[in-house]
Amino acid sequence: MLARWPLQDAKNRFSELVDTVLTAGPQVVTRRGEDAVVILPADAYRELTRPAGSLVEFFANSPLHGADLDLARNRDTGRKVRL
Repeated sequence: MLARWPLQDAKNRFSELVDTVLTAGPQVVTRRGEDAVVILPADAYRELTRPAGSLVEFFANSPLHGADLDLARNRDTGRKVRL
């Protein structure tokens, strides 16, 4: 369960909030009683935003890799439009 900090408390006790994030994990800051943001350690943020792999790796590991798919496109030029 994440602890919740009203925005005013988070502003007034920011150093304490940072220490709590570093020792206890992510903390939620609320605005007008609603969850507004989650503050988390920089390492956790980097882990969340790290690319999972390259696009080539994604397609190579796809369950459709090696499937016999018909990728031919219809050469129809579309409909005529009066301007």
